[in-house]
Amino acid sequence: MNRTQRVLEVALPAGVLRPRDLDPYGIPRVYLNRLCERGYLQRVGRGRYLLPDADVSEHHTLAEACKRVPHSVVCLLSALRFHGLTTQSPTEVWLAIGSRAWRPQVDYPALRFVRFSERTLQAGVEEHTIEGVSVRVFSPAKTVADCFKCRNKIGLDAALEALCDCYRQRACTSDELWHHATICRVATVMRPYMEAVV
Repeated sequence: MNRTQRVLEVALPAGVLRPRDLDPYGIPRVYLNRLCERGYLQRVGRGRYLLPDADVSEHHTLAEACKRVPHSVVCLLSALRFHGLTTQSPTEVWLAIGSRAWRPQVDYPALRFVRFSERTLQAGVEEHTIEGVSVRVFSPAKTVADCFKCRNKIGLDAALEALCDCYRQRACTSDELWHHATICRVATVMRPYMEAVV
């Protein structure tokens, strides 16, 4: 098998292909540029490549963001959008990182980082696969609790809309909401709103 076929074989399951994805196979990174010139790959951003006929989903930017920042978790408005719990369409991908984690400099996609404590960063994480990329997203209940915790960043109206949509769509139970409200230390803030929508 020649190197061109090997690169295309790697690109198919990888979804968004990065130059470092070729390192385990001993393929020089210069092959990516050559394959782009021949039309076998298309460059979608700095250090990111796709097959020309790749099936790009509506959550493509989440896959790209998580490929660039693999230890992050999709949170707040981006997680709400992923779960269908908001009418808003954020222009940035919201990512949670640890309180002491290095904040990467990424040119594309536009990212908005929010720092979380280790306890809140580990709670309520779901793993999804988007375009062959493993994407970590907070669960609906955890996302709603985070919205109340970060209401000064996203607005109380967005948090209330998320809470109402969560109940209406039965995306989680009251117990799950209460559990994550306790972890995020917003149980007192959320209690009256939860009682109002039940």
